[in-house]
Amino acid sequence: MVSLLILVPFFAAIFLNAPLKALREKLAFGAALVLFLGQMLLMIFPKAGSWTAHAAVLDNLLRFPLKMDALSTVLLFCIGAVLSAALLLSLRAIPQDDRRLNFISVLLLMQAGMNGVVLVADLFSLYVFLEIVAVSSFILIAFDKHIHAFEAAFKYLVMSVVASALMLSSIAMILLVSGDTSFPGISAALQGSPDSLLIASAVGIFICAAFIKSGLMPFHGWLPDAYSAAPAPVSVLLAGVVTKTVGIYTLLRIVVFVFGFTLPLKNILLIVGALSALAGALAALAQTDFKRMLAYSSISQMGYIILGLGSGTPLGVLGAVFHLFNHAIFKSLLFSNSAAIESRAGIRNIQEMSGLGSRMPWTALTCAVGSLSTAGMPPLAGFWSKLLIIIALWMSGNYAYAVIAILASLLTLAYFLYLQRNVFFGKAKEAFNKIEEAEFVILLPAVVFSAITFVVGVAFPWIWNTLLLRLPGIFGV
Repeated sequence: MVSLLILVPFFAAIFLNAPLKALREKLAFGAALVLFLGQMLLMIFPKAGSWTAHAAVLDNLLRFPLKMDALSTVLLFCIGAVLSAALLLSLRAIPQDDRRLNFISVLLLMQAGMNGVVLVADLFSLYVFLEIVAVSSFILIAFDKHIHAFEAAFKYLVMSVVASALMLSSIAMILLVSGDTSFPGISAALQGSPDSLLIASAVGIFICAAFIKSGLMPFHGWLPDAYSAAPAPVSVLLAGVVTKTVGIYTLLRIVVFVFGFTLPLKNILLIVGALSALAGALAALAQTDFKRMLAYSSISQMGYIILGLGSGTPLGVLGAVFHLFNHAIFKSLLFSNSAAIESRAGIRNIQEMSGLGSRMPWTALTCAVGSLSTAGMPPLAGFWSKLLIIIALWMSGNYAYAVIAILASLLTLAYFLYLQRNVFFGKAKEAFNKIEEAEFVILLPAVVFSAITFVVGVAFPWIWNTLLLRLPGIFGV
């Protein structure tokens, strides 16, 4: 049954491009929305999916092993939620012609690719699905076909090719040592030869490739251009789940379940995480373009996830996974706000805006929720995940990195206060007097993501006491 999460969107993309134009135009949007929302709801109510023994027969027909666990469930929920938001935004951002059908087809292929990344338990199969997502991302970044989109897509392509070459080289080296590409087989082989120079090199090369795909510093050159030049639905998708799935999730899965924590690996993760968290926040503070500020903010927040992972403790990994979930939600929320403002005001320069809060109250409110959650303000969800990461760093003796995490959070609060003041407060400019609130399909994702951020934050003490403390080793540590 798990295999259907890969096969259904893949065959849906093929069917929607069958030579039945009238039929596919009517079905494309509805079918995609059902698949995206269905995946999200299935992760909340897993019993509704009837994961029966009969379904296992289909899974066994595939040539690569599949595995669903707590970490997979978190990512699959985020993928379904953010894909749904991107699809709704496309109703206004993508014209209703063959371009929208093409867009939906690529979204379905991306869903199949990201689900594959999350579910496979084999290193080479993981690489194959990563490439499906990479090709889909390249197409979507350049979807508007203007010069900045082509430039951003080219940068992404170059960096993705480098990462793919490094990843393939690492897999080949690991195969020489282990004779296997399954996660359990590789893990057993690595534990049997912990001091091997070849293994150390393979691990280092793979981690470097994952850093590139994540857009972490100092491999971040492609990310701000890709996030800002892509159409609004694609920006939501890239920031919400794509870089999290192909980069951050891959790091979490491989480090925790395959490579294991070693002192050199933890040091690398801590250094890259701290650099990304602090430098990303400083770079965001210097931006005047709404989407570029959010792009650099994404780099900073992904740095927090890597810091939590680098602590090498169960609490740190739990905090990293929780912040991965939170970041997918509040960053999708903020890019939806950006799309709402650009659709009404027609600009993205923060310094040219003023007083939009009185014209777009729901956008202002949801943007405040997303901004405060990103900055780690209580009682919103972002506060708890950052708190877990900082406590994990402190308890593991990484005091300097805990201080860096706190400093980066203060910088995050500073640039979001700057954004809120310039965009929503003050007297509205004369050019904005006739501006109205964003359309429902643009506003809906922001409202839903705000509600998730608020509810998860307020309910976190209950979640901690009733769920997380009763599930030791929930994320493999």
